[in-house]
Amino acid sequence: MSAEVFFTNLRTNQGQSQISKLEQLVTQAGLLNCIKPKDLVALKLHFGERGNLAYVQPQYVRRIVEQVKKREGRPFLTDANTLYVGSRANAVDHLETAIENGFDYSVVAAPLVIADGLNGKDYVSVPVNLKHFQEVKIGSAAVHADVLLAITHFKGHEATGFGGTLKNLGMGSGSRSGKQQQHSDILPTIKLEKCLGCGKCRQWCPADAIDLDGKAQINENVCIGCGECTVTCPQKAISINWRTDQDVIQEKIVEYTAGVLKGKQDKAGFITFVTNVSPLCDCYGWNDAPIVGDLAILASQDPIAIDQAAVDLVNQAPGNPHSELGSRCHEYDKFRVLYPGIDWNVQLEYGEKIGLGNRTYKLIEVK
Repeated sequence: MSAEVFFTNLRTNQGQSQISKLEQLVTQAGLLNCIKPKDLVALKLHFGERGNLAYVQPQYVRRIVEQVKKREGRPFLTDANTLYVGSRANAVDHLETAIENGFDYSVVAAPLVIADGLNGKDYVSVPVNLKHFQEVKIGSAAVHADVLLAITHFKGHEATGFGGTLKNLGMGSGSRSGKQQQHSDILPTIKLEKCLGCGKCRQWCPADAIDLDGKAQINENVCIGCGECTVTCPQKAISINWRTDQDVIQEKIVEYTAGVLKGKQDKAGFITFVTNVSPLCDCYGWNDAPIVGDLAILASQDPIAIDQAAVDLVNQAPGNPHSELGSRCHEYDKFRVLYPGIDWNVQLEYGEKIGLGNRTYKLIEVK
């Protein structure tokens, strides 16, 4: 049976803004029907790294907050701390970054709660009993919420091909130690013939795992697998070397998503912005030119279907020749162009296999 994925395009006219279209979308998709008075409603999103402008704008989030409050829910915005040492590795820096990016109470009308606490140690071990994990470490605020709404910015990703709802929930809701578990199969490798010894990778490495003796060298015993160096190197001399099968991290993210959604199968909804589709994860301190034009906002009660629909929309759209796609912008699978060694289908196939949702979907337009 096909899942329903509702969508609205980004065309507007007099008296109809994109924000009002978002409200219509969420209402018609029925995402808020599960909210009961006094329910604690977690809006799981990415607050944006300092310097990156690709995140979902807070004005959209406020409209969803207002709709939750109309149903007498008690909304809060949340995300978990990062594994790497950026501007969101602890709750203090994380909240400051969120406020700098516009997620202040005066703008979004809801409090901000860092899901895994001050330093990433406030988590709940949720049993999942799956292939890679018997239990997963989820930020406690996400676990204890009565309702979970995932607000996702769709983009490319250097470890999973694309980053959508599964990435937002699985990796995004995992505690810092949970993120380490998911990244444990990644180990960067340096192509010495390309390395110029500039030291930028060493400067940005959060684990001090890179030595510089003419050429960069990675200390495998110290490396945490965050991948920061792979996108920092200006010569593209560093690539991911998978310790095991390269598909494992996608399956691990899916298992973490299963942990996040456990007990919330009828109390969760998913909203995805297929806009400003940057080639890299939003966790970096910059965002590159989008690979396609702004396409749509999606809403669904099925996390697999909404990711499948988003990736299909991107692949069906004209590519941007002025983006990282370059002269290959006309090829269909844009994420394979960006990351040729990664089969992004794995996360969707595995998610469907363990019962998270359905890859077969029906698109329903909300005008």
